[in-house]
Amino acid sequence: MIAYLSLYKLRPEVTEEKLEDMMSRARMALLRVPEVLTVKTGKRVNPNDPYPWFVYLEVESMDKLAICQDDPHYIKFREDVLKPNVAEQEATAFEMEPRKDVKYS
Repeated sequence: MIAYLSLYKLRPEVTEEKLEDMMSRARMALLRVPEVLTVKTGKRVNPNDPYPWFVYLEVESMDKLAICQDDPHYIKFREDVLKPNVAEQEATAFEMEPRKDVKYS
């Protein structure tokens, strides 16, 4: 099981209302991708934290993550939500199964 975490720095023009809309649109778009098992998104609590927004996905494997990122719903989310509003992104994937060799993820 793969956890894929993306942290985002937003453009200065993104308001609190716009962020709320982005969170809602992320859930709606990404839950339409068949490979996605779980979607979580949230905003920072501490204003001093460098990333004001995150999106977390769970998929079965790295292959499923690649399929997910090629899905039309994911691409539309990236084009319509991320590109116009995100200044910077950090993303990483984690294997969540204990004792599973990550090369088989």
